[in-house]
Amino acid sequence: MLILSRCTPSAPLIPLQRHPCCRISRTINFFYSELFPVNPCGSSHRLRLRRITTRAALTEWREYEEAVKEKDLGRALRFLQEIPIPLQGLGELQLQRDWQVLDTCLNADDMRLVGTAYAFLKDKGFLNYFGKYRSIVLEGPRDVTPTVLESSTGLEVSKLSPKKWGLSRSSSAVLIACFAGLSYLIDHGIDLRPQLAVILGSAMVDSIFLGGSCLAQISSYWPPYKRRILVHEAGHLLVSYLMGCPIRGVILDPIVAMQMGIQGQAGTQFWDENLQNELAEGRISGIAFDRYCMVLFGGIAAEALVYGEAEGGENDENLFRSICLLLEPPLSVAQMSNQARWSVLQSYNLLKWHKHAHQAAVKALESGATLSIVIRSIEEAMATNNRG
Repeated sequence: MLILSRCTPSAPLIPLQRHPCCRISRTINFFYSELFPVNPCGSSHRLRLRRITTRAALTEWREYEEAVKEKDLGRALRFLQEIPIPLQGLGELQLQRDWQVLDTCLNADDMRLVGTAYAFLKDKGFLNYFGKYRSIVLEGPRDVTPTVLESSTGLEVSKLSPKKWGLSRSSSAVLIACFAGLSYLIDHGIDLRPQLAVILGSAMVDSIFLGGSCLAQISSYWPPYKRRILVHEAGHLLVSYLMGCPIRGVILDPIVAMQMGIQGQAGTQFWDENLQNELAEGRISGIAFDRYCMVLFGGIAAEALVYGEAEGGENDENLFRSICLLLEPPLSVAQMSNQARWSVLQSYNLLKWHKHAHQAAVKALESGATLSIVIRSIEEAMATNNRG
């Protein structure tokens, strides 16, 4: 499941400024070490000065660690922006800690602040592949028929559509087997209909009021099912990242997803500034719409690439239909079908070209890694593949 997080901040984001009364000790230590790097009287005093500077810097970094721990994106980002260059003796440590600002994005109310965090890391040279393939939406033919889709992917159109319970071959077989088993037990004096009624009633309540979170929570303990969810969400994440849409977070726990208002079993929250601005103005450009659709169908494309067919993504399709109805004029059924095929083909090819990065994201998510580690694993996988 994928959602586009929307927020309406009370005031536009402005660059975070240094407060004149903050971190005087770090500023003094920095300029002192730069103005007097060499002690003409000997090296012992220079070494002692360097140790004092590093010790003070480490003390100051505790504030940043507290901000990361408390998921306070504004405070963590403000701290990083106040450091002019890596401090002497702390450069590599600082570079490693800069990534952690991404771990504070999930609790951010202002999505533009999340975008600022990604822009800050990109300017520092960390996110080299963030938005690298943003212009892909301008390439390739627009008319994608089922035949073109099958010839490009080797998969039938039905393999690139979410499976709905009762309509797929496997679900029908399971339903027939359940009815046959129930009939057999009743014939032998074992009546499970009261228990079955309770189970079905509970499932209905879960579906209506909780969005299926309880059933999803139980299913998530089955390794193959959990793995497929990881593949799906990693597809959303990678396409969003390569298209330059900041990722707020990936929620894999169904109960947590329910608490955050996400419909479905999991969710990847991403943000597209251009799309939000255009929606606020009552319009949507073709480029912004294409980019949104590609990220939306990234999960389905990832499942099809790894497993040969997609099972999840019904909520993604519902979101796609919803935004299609917001267009003026709304897309026709034929136009929606073509847009969906075009989007899933673009995402499929993008993931296929960078399969190594998708695998790295799945592996990181599977290990329970934080968002910063997942993003870093993508960057490392992309760099390694380019060198190879």
